[in-house]
Amino acid sequence: MTTREEALEYGLSFPNTYIDTPFHDPNWQLVRVKGSKKAFLWTYEREGHINLNLKVSKQWRDFWREVYEAVIPGYHQNKEHWNTVILDGSIPDEEVRRMIAESYDLITDSPTKRIYRAVQMIPAGKVATYAQVAELAGNKKMCRAVGNALHKNPDPASIPCFRVVNSKGELSGEFAFGGDKVQQKLLIEDGVEVVDGKVNLEKYGIVVADGELVYND
Repeated sequence: MTTREEALEYGLSFPNTYIDTPFHDPNWQLVRVKGSKKAFLWTYEREGHINLNLKVSKQWRDFWREVYEAVIPGYHQNKEHWNTVILDGSIPDEEVRRMIAESYDLITDSPTKRIYRAVQMIPAGKVATYAQVAELAGNKKMCRAVGNALHKNPDPASIPCFRVVNSKGELSGEFAFGGDKVQQKLLIEDGVEVVDGKVNLEKYGIVVADGELVYND
């Protein structure tokens, strides 16, 4: 991938996106997300090459910069959260697409998506409380949002909401998972002991510290 057209075409392949030229300068063409109007892909020509400014997570920011000389700290943007990708042909197409996709995911992030990702972090044989899921999702105060999100779980097969219990280790209502004692059945199959509708949090609960998951011994 070396051209602006290729980058813009891929950026526009994501849902609810559109091109914008906010600076009245055709050299700067952005791809934004409808609704929030946030830009996740900035394109411009600089020093003979098309450049892309892409949002990046802290986990990947330095990795990309170390692996490819054509990935540098964000030009004219916050260098902690943005990388500039120089399309000089040295980066494989699939890697450029991967970076664009990550930028889109970060820009379109929402509390519900963070909650689902947090639930996916709960390992088999363990449970988490609503408060712990909220903390893993970045906001200790959104316990109610956790409950709402899990009630609308779009993909129970990959988002194991049955591993979430209340602060006392108690299971959800009997029909929360589509039938009487379904959550209990799923937890037992997962290797978690359930006694009188409760789970021993000291034995099976995860530990969350400073917003990060810590495993019990």
